[in-house]
Amino acid sequence: MSMKNLFSNFKGDLFGGITAGIVALPLALAFGVSSGMGPSAGLYGAIFISFFAALFGGTNTQISGPTAPMTAVSMVVIAGIVATNDGSLEKALPAILVVFLLAGLIQISLGLLGIGKYIRYIPYPVVSGFMTAIGVIILVTQILPTIGYYPKEDIEFVNNFKPMAEEIILENILKEEAGEGILVLEDFKETISRADEITEEATLKEAQTLANSEASGVIGALKVLPRALNNIIWLELILAISTIIIIYGFKKITTAIPSALVALIVVSGVAYGFDLNYRTIEQIPSGFPMPNLGIFTEFELGSITPYVFTALTLALLGAIDSLLTSVVADNMTKTKHKPNKELVGQGIGNSIAAIFGGIPGAGATIRTVVNINAGGKTKLSGMVAGILLLIVLLALGPIASQIPAAVLAGILVTVGIGVMDYKGLKAIPSLPKDLSLGPIKFSSEVVIMLVVLVLSSVWNLVYAVGVGLVIASLMFMKKMGDLTAEHSNVKSLEKEVNWPDEAAFPLSLQEEVFIKHLKGPLFFGSTSEFQQMADQIPETASTVIIRMGRMQYMDQSGLYTLEDVLISLRKSGISILFVDVLKQPRYMMERVGVIPDLIPEEQIFDSFDECLIWVKSNVKDQFVTS
Repeated sequence: MSMKNLFSNFKGDLFGGITAGIVALPLALAFGVSSGMGPSAGLYGAIFISFFAALFGGTNTQISGPTAPMTAVSMVVIAGIVATNDGSLEKALPAILVVFLLAGLIQISLGLLGIGKYIRYIPYPVVSGFMTAIGVIILVTQILPTIGYYPKEDIEFVNNFKPMAEEIILENILKEEAGEGILVLEDFKETISRADEITEEATLKEAQTLANSEASGVIGALKVLPRALNNIIWLELILAISTIIIIYGFKKITTAIPSALVALIVVSGVAYGFDLNYRTIEQIPSGFPMPNLGIFTEFELGSITPYVFTALTLALLGAIDSLLTSVVADNMTKTKHKPNKELVGQGIGNSIAAIFGGIPGAGATIRTVVNINAGGKTKLSGMVAGILLLIVLLALGPIASQIPAAVLAGILVTVGIGVMDYKGLKAIPSLPKDLSLGPIKFSSEVVIMLVVLVLSSVWNLVYAVGVGLVIASLMFMKKMGDLTAEHSNVKSLEKEVNWPDEAAFPLSLQEEVFIKHLKGPLFFGSTSEFQQMADQIPETASTVIIRMGRMQYMDQSGLYTLEDVLISLRKSGISILFVDVLKQPRYMMERVGVIPDLIPEEQIFDSFDECLIWVKSNVKDQFVTS
């Protein structure tokens, strides 16, 4: 983009970037705390990803930064590496940042290899289950800080882990000696003398690490919940609940000012002004962020190897997260993003953020929408958002360090509630039961979503998505096998060619009526081509006929894509007619209300001849010459 184009919408981009930056501030701090690396890591991530992903990316209006899904996976990475480094974040930091840097470099590689266009093949139920699981993880893990309970500060709980802590310390001494060649029978005195060095302080520190580990994740949080409920710090709970009430309540007054920021300022101001004895967030370092050169000098390759797959997952998740937001931006601005360029931009942003000690991120839907609505149109808006956050860091770092931890926990609770896929959850009862296990019938789409949701919540986010994709692929192959046995001439969507029975279509109405043929299944792999249908419609068209006689199957992804296109056409004042809708697609459309809410029965025809009679009666030639 040339400098002239970059500043072509300066006022709109300035206002859009500032507004998006203000929305991003409380979330960046909250995601940083939630990740385990502290509020400054969230702020650094937001600053560098926002600026560089905008500068090098392929979506002009995209605002990037830490997001709920990226933070949830980062949390797992951070907790795992810290646990193998004696519970010390400082010792673990170089290895953690190398994983984040690796994720950024993988994203750059994906973009350069042209993988961006294949991201759309992730089926909707997998994305739906994953997003709902992210919401569950954030909600459950924030229960403890919301009520002011921190496991490593509960002395009675920590004491339970002291025997195990002593065993681990002794085991580490034996491993060290084995590596040094000291551990031999005649020199066992060395072991005894080292064992005497197991201090109460070292044991307590290891026990606190074990206690934290025991209470981490969804299962861990639920395990210690009864104990936590007996140790509620009421001030912390009141601060968190006040934050949540303001976030939801202020939205009803106005959406012009971000409610999360209002909650952050009001509740923090009251807590600080009345000198309440609240828990603050970690100190935010003042001054410009400095690169963490330890990632190039202090880490051991062996400590990274187990996390290469996780780095790949972070990269792919960031790619999906960003490109889904890019599609939203496209729909709002009537532009078209460049997926591979966007991946390169995201990768550069995440790589630089990692070098400066920030957590990884992706394109953020809410921040992008806010930017567009506030007037942002070019890459400058994302860069402005990053610069604004840097100014906040430099000018307000010490003040931000006084924010109550409970306020950020309250903000995260609202993020957890908001990130869940309610559209997918509401559809569960209505989706067709297309598979059977003996007498029990169930929906394959629901099974995939629930498997991903449950496994992500209680087991592993990374593996859950993999399992979901495998199940989705197997079920899809079975369905396609069944269908192709019945219909051997299944073809994908292709360029429009008139069918024989359209030869008699009136020439005078060919500019007003656009005919779309659907051939073969409308599923998660073909939705992108169908979305392009709106671009094919000439401006003169007032009516669209969609012929479905050769579309035997539609999955949930296809259903929602069709719904979005129909809503868009309706908004443009275009009449839509369906011809020869087959049993399974009709059933899907009826279950979610596409039929009759968007397409009433009188606009559905069994044959093209019946449709033609309606067209001749209802569509007028707009280009009649007098």
